[in-house]
Amino acid sequence: MAPTSPKVFDYIVIGGGSGGSGAARRAAGWYGKKTLIVENKRSGGTCVNVGCVPKKMTYYFASVNEMLEKGKGYGYDIPDHIPFHFDEFKRKRDARIKTLNSIYERNWSKEGIELVHGRATFTEPKVIEVTMNDGGEKISYTAPHILIATGGYPLIPPNVEGAEHGITSDGFFDIEHLPKKVAIAGSGYIAVEFAGVLNAIGVEVHMFINGETILRKFDPMVQNTITKRYEDAGIVIHKNFKGGFKKIERLDGGTANPHPDKRLKLTGNNGDEFEFPEIIWAIGRAPEVEDLNLPVAGIETKKSGHIKVDEFQNTSVDGIYALGDVTGEAELTPVAIAAGRQLGNRLFGPPHLSSSKLSYDKIPTVVFSHPEVGTVGLTEPQAIEQYGKENIKVYTTKFTAMFYDFASPEEKAKNPTQYKLITAGPDEKVVGLHILGDGSGEMLQGFGVAVKMGATKKDFDNCVAIHPTSAEELVTLR
Repeated sequence: MAPTSPKVFDYIVIGGGSGGSGAARRAAGWYGKKTLIVENKRSGGTCVNVGCVPKKMTYYFASVNEMLEKGKGYGYDIPDHIPFHFDEFKRKRDARIKTLNSIYERNWSKEGIELVHGRATFTEPKVIEVTMNDGGEKISYTAPHILIATGGYPLIPPNVEGAEHGITSDGFFDIEHLPKKVAIAGSGYIAVEFAGVLNAIGVEVHMFINGETILRKFDPMVQNTITKRYEDAGIVIHKNFKGGFKKIERLDGGTANPHPDKRLKLTGNNGDEFEFPEIIWAIGRAPEVEDLNLPVAGIETKKSGHIKVDEFQNTSVDGIYALGDVTGEAELTPVAIAAGRQLGNRLFGPPHLSSSKLSYDKIPTVVFSHPEVGTVGLTEPQAIEQYGKENIKVYTTKFTAMFYDFASPEEKAKNPTQYKLITAGPDEKVVGLHILGDGSGEMLQGFGVAVKMGATKKDFDNCVAIHPTSAEELVTLR
C-alpha cells in the first residue's frame, strides 16, 4: 500500500494545555485558521488537571478548616476538631475537573479546532506522526506553522534507591485518604503550597530542605517570614538537609501509590532514618520532550532539555515555535496563555500585529501558601545588583491585619502581614513589590498593573487609601 499523504493544516499545536489552547483558539477563533491540537493526556494540561485549578480548590478546602478555628475568636461556639470528609471533597474536585476537560473540548469544537488524542513525534521538520491513544493507526499531519506546547512533568530523584515509592505533585491529587503525617522534599512554591494545605487540615508535615529558608528564589523578607510562619504553625522544617535521601523502602509490602496503609522508611545520606506514610517529591520539573524526536526536526535545546526560543517564541527551525513550561521561561499558566495569544496575533493577525510578543518583564506571581505571598519585579538583592545599593530605596511595613484583632497575642504573632516596596533612581520608580499576608493573591493583580506601567513611589502616595484594608498600607508607606 502506498504511503498516505499527511493531513494538511494551517497550524498544528502539540499540547492542549493552557498555552496550547490559548494559541490554537487565537488562530482558529480570531483568524479562521485550520488548526489541529494534539494532546496525549486529559484536555487542559497540567494547570487544569494536576496544577493550579485542583490546587486552589484544595487551598480553599483547607482555608475553611482554618476559618472554623479562627471563628472562635469572634464569639462563635465552634467545637474543636470538626470532622471533614476529604474523600468526598476529592470526588467533588475530580468531577469539577472532568467538567472543565469537557468545557475545553467544547470551546475548541465551537471554534473549528480539530482535536486528536495521541502522542506526536516529528518525522520531518514540518511533519508529525501521531500514535493514537485508542490504539488506532498512526496518522501524519503537516502545517507551515507548528507550535510545541507540551509543558513539563514533575521530577523524581534519579539517584535515590526506591524513589518511585514516593509521589509527585501529580500523585498528590490522587490522595483520597489523608496520611497522618507526610514528608515533603523541596522548598519551592509547590512544596510550600502542599505543606501549607496539609498542615491546615491536621496532617503532621515535615519539610526537608537544602538551606535555611523556604522559597529561596523570593525576596529575603518573604523567605524569612514564611519560614518562621510555617514553623510557628507546627510544620517541622529539616534545614540544611543537603545530602538528601539515599534510600526509600516500602515497609507495608504494597506497591500502589498512594495507599491508605502505606508505610515508608526514609534513609538520608547522613544516615538519619525516618518513617512516614508518604513522601512527596517537589524537587522541580522537566520539559516534556522525550517523545517528540526533536533532532529530526533540527530543534535545538538547552542543557536542561528545554527548547531554545527567542523573544518571539521562535525555535531554531523556521516555522516551528515553542512556549510555556517546555521552554523553561517563567513557568506560569497565564504566561503560557499570553504568549500563545501573542504568537497567534503575530503569525495570523493583521500587519500591525506582526511584531506581537509577550514581555517577560515584571510578571506578577502568587504562592498560595498560608498566608499567601505575592511578588512582582525585582527582589532587593536583584535591585542592588542592577541599580547599585546607593540608587535604591526600600520601604517596608509589618503589622497584624485587622481580622486578627480578637486573636490572642500568640496567635497575632503567628499571623504577620508584611510588605516591601523597592524603588530605584531619583524618581523612585517601583521596581519590586513583595507582599505576604491574607488576601495577597487578589491584591497583587491591581498593584501588578501599576508596577508594569512604571509607577513611582509618588504615584503610590497619590492614590487615596481604601480604609480599613491591609492593602492601604502599600499606598501609605513612609
